[in-house]
Amino acid sequence: MTDPSPSLRQLGDALHRATRHDLRRAEVPARPRRRRAVVALVVAVIAIPGVAVAANALLSPSDVAQSIPQGTLALLNTHPTCTTVTQGVEYDCTLHGVPSDQGGPIAGQWLGTVEPTVDATKHVNGGCRSLNTAGTHWHCYIGQEAVRQQIIGAGFLGQYAPSPGVG
Repeated sequence: MTDPSPSLRQLGDALHRATRHDLRRAEVPARPRRRRAVVALVVAVIAIPGVAVAANALLSPSDVAQSIPQGTLALLNTHPTCTTVTQGVEYDCTLHGVPSDQGGPIAGQWLGTVEPTVDATKHVNGGCRSLNTAGTHWHCYIGQEAVRQQIIGAGFLGQYAPSPGVG
């Protein structure tokens, strides 16, 4: 048998070096990596809710008003206005037009109806509950408070909603 070509020998040497390198990495104790992972987890647990709270705190009553018709087709062209009850969490809203029958309850049967709200990025950010039969007075909640108020499910919060919902 003849001697392997230089490129085949180089390939064998490179594979040998890579294998030795991988084996040495496997022998390194996992403790420093585990410690970094724990620290990263703790930072995430602290930072993520803080970011969510900060994002909610930035919502103005106007932002909430704009999110109402983006969640439900029947509420388009109703021109809502909202006032703050609890900054970033709870808002009282009035629609200056009546909801349409398209995709919603029959006229005069809006009392207690719940609908999602959708932010400018087209993600569900909360929801509202109608306080009258005409559907012109709503109480809206942002974030987890909408889940606690049983307006939307936890899995629905943050979901992409490219267009207003029907029904």
